[in-house]
Amino acid sequence: MSIKVIAFDADDTLWVNEPYFRRTEEAFYEIMSDYLQQHSLERELLKIELDNLPLYGYGVKGFILSMIETAMRVSDKTISIDVIERIIELGKLLLDEPIEILDGVEEVLTSLKGKYQLVVATKGDLLDQERKLRKSGLGHYFHHIEIMSEKDDANYLKLIKHLDIQPEELLMIGNSLKSDVLPVLRIGGHAIHIPYHITWAHEVIDHTIESDKFKSFVAITEVLADL
Repeated sequence: MSIKVIAFDADDTLWVNEPYFRRTEEAFYEIMSDYLQQHSLERELLKIELDNLPLYGYGVKGFILSMIETAMRVSDKTISIDVIERIIELGKLLLDEPIEILDGVEEVLTSLKGKYQLVVATKGDLLDQERKLRKSGLGHYFHHIEIMSEKDDANYLKLIKHLDIQPEELLMIGNSLKSDVLPVLRIGGHAIHIPYHITWAHEVIDHTIESDKFKSFVAITEVLADL
């Protein structure tokens, strides 16, 4: 591989993220338990989240608004202001969660820094992602931070142009096959999948990937033997 730049996803690749959202969802389902059973609430919330992605994008703020909209819909707009305040508070608590660096991340970054240009390529709310990076203490490892509204072919091509490299000189490492692997492979880059034990339903794909530019490892430290 003629790799010059290694890009890392952030949430659930560098640090813990999805478990915090799951815990918040559980608290939301408990608040709304008088209106609908949990499995039905899960379906309704996911549907509303996906419908709202083009409006709000990814991140906690859009998630809060989607929970409020779900509460209004399943209660037929009879939900009290007190409950809405509780939902907003859940969102604020989610924004204040500690940053827990995943095992092996700093070992990998320390080993690769200086050998490659390291960048963060993530998606979500700008302020929230900047906050998490700042709290993580990992910022000094990275040459560039890219926070995308969506991880698609066009935005990866913009990143490549900004970095002044060819697609085959980019390696993307992340936990999402849909966001971190498939678009990078489509534009001619390399990708390594590091699965995380919890994955948001929107990021799940139902087919296998076959490409000589794709690999999957159990732990992030395994990439060191491959580079």
